[in-house]
Amino acid sequence: MILLTRAVVQPWNCDMMGHMTTRFYVAFFDDAINILLGQATGWAPTTPEWADRGWADVRHEIDFVGEVPSGVIVEIHGTVRTVGRTSIQTDYEMRRLHGGELAAKLAAKTVFFNLAERKSTPLTEPMLERLKSWMTPAAAPSHGGDA
Repeated sequence: MILLTRAVVQPWNCDMMGHMTTRFYVAFFDDAINILLGQATGWAPTTPEWADRGWADVRHEIDFVGEVPSGVIVEIHGTVRTVGRTSIQTDYEMRRLHGGELAAKLAAKTVFFNLAERKSTPLTEPMLERLKSWMTPAAAPSHGGDA
């Protein structure tokens, strides 16, 4: 897995019991997803070549493994598990920076999306080529169909 981002858990990220709340796990993972998509595919939403093309998350599965209180620095690592015709499946781990304890895992499916037509669109050849270097060693590109 590749390091995507680090974040500090702030008091306002925590619930009344002093642990990071679900809404902020999702936000931290969402930041990591966008970083992975940009780096792994070359997607840059503010450039003309990517006008009207973006991403739609269609599935998230989160396993909450360890508690994360205020003041902890977390790192999120990610990898590409599978690549389909219009989508990719990715995996992420959130770990405490100091000690390395696993806090949460996320499995996500994200669809490449034509924003003007409001429907999925095929991944481009340059995207597919770039994604190869982001795939886990056990994973292999799928052929036909979506991931």
